[in-house]
Amino acid sequence: MKLLSTKGRFIPNYKCDSQTILPAVIGGPNSNICPHMAAILGIYKISQLTYSSAPEKNDKNDAVFLHWMFPSGNKQYLGLLELLLHFRWTWIGVIYENIESGLAFITEMLPLFSRNGICFDFIEKLPLKAFFNDFNEIIAAWTATFELVFKSTASAIIFHGEVQDMMYLRTVICFFQFEDKPVEKKGKVWIMTGETDFTSVPLQRTWNINFLHGALSFAIHSKEVLGFRQFLQTRNHTSEKGDGFVRIFWESVFNCMFPSSATDEMDGNICTGDEKFETLPSSVFEMSMTSHSYSIYNAVYALVHAFHAIHSSQSKKKRMMIGERGLTQQQWQIPHYLRRLSFNNSAGEEVSFNQNGEVVGGYDIVNWVTFPNLSFLRVIVGSIDSQTSTNKLLTIYEDAIEWPNVFNQTRPLSLCNANCPSGYRRVKKEGKPHCCYDCSPCPGREISNQTDMNSCFQCQKGYYPNKNQDMCIPKVISFLSYDEPLGIGVTTAAVSLSFTAALVLATFMKYHNTPIVKVNNRDLSYTLLIFLLLSFLCTLLFIGQPHKVTCLLRQTAFGIVFSVVFSCLLAKTVTVVIAFMANKPGSKMKKWLGKRLAISIVIVCTLIQATNCTLWLTTSPPFPDSDTYPLTENNVLECNEGSDMMFYCVLGFMGFQAIISFTLAFLARKLPDSFNEAKLITFSMLLFFSVWLTFVPTYLCTKGKYMVAVEIFSILVSSAGLLGFIFFPKCYIILLRPDLNKRQQLIKRKG
Repeated sequence: MKLLSTKGRFIPNYKCDSQTILPAVIGGPNSNICPHMAAILGIYKISQLTYSSAPEKNDKNDAVFLHWMFPSGNKQYLGLLELLLHFRWTWIGVIYENIESGLAFITEMLPLFSRNGICFDFIEKLPLKAFFNDFNEIIAAWTATFELVFKSTASAIIFHGEVQDMMYLRTVICFFQFEDKPVEKKGKVWIMTGETDFTSVPLQRTWNINFLHGALSFAIHSKEVLGFRQFLQTRNHTSEKGDGFVRIFWESVFNCMFPSSATDEMDGNICTGDEKFETLPSSVFEMSMTSHSYSIYNAVYALVHAFHAIHSSQSKKKRMMIGERGLTQQQWQIPHYLRRLSFNNSAGEEVSFNQNGEVVGGYDIVNWVTFPNLSFLRVIVGSIDSQTSTNKLLTIYEDAIEWPNVFNQTRPLSLCNANCPSGYRRVKKEGKPHCCYDCSPCPGREISNQTDMNSCFQCQKGYYPNKNQDMCIPKVISFLSYDEPLGIGVTTAAVSLSFTAALVLATFMKYHNTPIVKVNNRDLSYTLLIFLLLSFLCTLLFIGQPHKVTCLLRQTAFGIVFSVVFSCLLAKTVTVVIAFMANKPGSKMKKWLGKRLAISIVIVCTLIQATNCTLWLTTSPPFPDSDTYPLTENNVLECNEGSDMMFYCVLGFMGFQAIISFTLAFLARKLPDSFNEAKLITFSMLLFFSVWLTFVPTYLCTKGKYMVAVEIFSILVSSAGLLGFIFFPKCYIILLRPDLNKRQQLIKRKG
């Protein structure tokens, strides 16, 4: 209000001295006061440049004359969000000043933080600051607030205040230290917004500032101004004559007093005037220009450039007519020129304003490093570039950061609970924020290879989980090969049995005219021997790495070969039964005697099985596959049967043939005949059923290549049983008892 009064008199809106017309005001940093100043100064069209944060501008008339040396606050808050996400600080506390910018931060930005995974242990409003007479009450209220802060489990604390709040914060910290509550051991990282800066009162000059060590703060981007340090070094109490502030300031920072003519004796230190600023600790006086001072510096030059632009835009004749007084009367033009302004300051940086009246610029990320002598350094460890065209605003140099001593120079953690390690997944806690969770081990077949995963996942084909379930290990390719002992064993057995079947076939062919070979349909015996030989050889298809061809042939060859074997046995049994029935007087079964019926049985059964196999191969054929058993360490290569239904159809028809053959052979085993083959077929089928009934549980209990070995073993044993029970007794007579292999002997035995 004094600015609107006559000099030396406090009468607002009354100025009798025309030479003191005010064109502009530079003010700050209290953002609660600046809008009210703008409301009053705007009436008089007086431009205001403030270095506080910009609140929401509701009055457009005020906004025209109001300019902010503080860049866009939203960019600062977005950079703050990126900072939290970069350090993975998802569990934080927030303290804010009850001012317009603080309330806007809480209502507009914190929901954005939550959507990006940030949770809040507390959000506390600082007590209102009244008059200095209420200082004790203010500190008591602040102390109660900070009791909550230091009890919090959050390590990262956002402090959204203003310049003077640092003074109160230092007082509260000092109180906690006085109460023997060392805050340095609490493990807190202070994150201060750009509105806050280091301030103190003379009483605090000896107070500890260690609580600031490792803190991070946002500051308006600034640069060292050339000559500023030299300027400070030349200042003394007599450099500004008539300015009482310098004398008072000098006595305050150097803790001394100038001699006064009014007193003869003085207690305490005497100011000599030769004191040097550089001897003072940083907590008392800084030799470098702070970010707020840099804003004031730029504001002064911005106005100078605006005045110069106004002056240059007028003609020489007009300037002579209106004089200097006329220039000040053109103050309503200042906003127009300020917003079009662009110049380089003495530090070499461009200064300009956007259409909202905010200075164009970014922020520095400052790391506070304190020393025992009450000095500190502001180390720039990052920046926020508000002009970037990408979504990434933040640049941070983490290696340059000094963390609070309690963290032993490791990145602090600020989490609701410890991270879930690899091999675990997060499980939400009921009634808690999403940042708070329990850790649950991954299920048996799944892994998690990162910390804090929401869910586990299965290993891809060809891999299996390790013991800790935090990575997938490539499986060892496994199949029944010819090189390993098991493969060598079954291969040797298959070849040996095949050779045995070939010898039996050769023996029968050599003695094909003997009665014992001819008595039970010589052609069926040859066919049976040939397909028993093939059954031994078809087991070789199960050995070796599965390929498309071998997978197509494995089960189909096995099914057709055994179908022919069972049809031959069925034909032999039917032949025995019909021969017995045909010997009865008046029997009509004689017309069925002969080879035609036997051949018909073999052909029909074989065609039915071949049809089943053809349908199988054309609709859903078997194919090479692996990883049927995810928990095993081996990548088992095997054949996938394709259509389970067709596979069971093939097996079912074989089982049907086996049951019919066994039933007829069992019923015909006691029929009178010189050489009743039904007995041998009955014994061989009993062995066959024993083997395959044992095969089922054994097959289901084994895994991998051993399943193939069990199937091969079952095929070899059942085929060997048929070969042994049916043909070895005949070979015994042919080779060792030729006296029994005579027609007369057979007729005698028959009679």
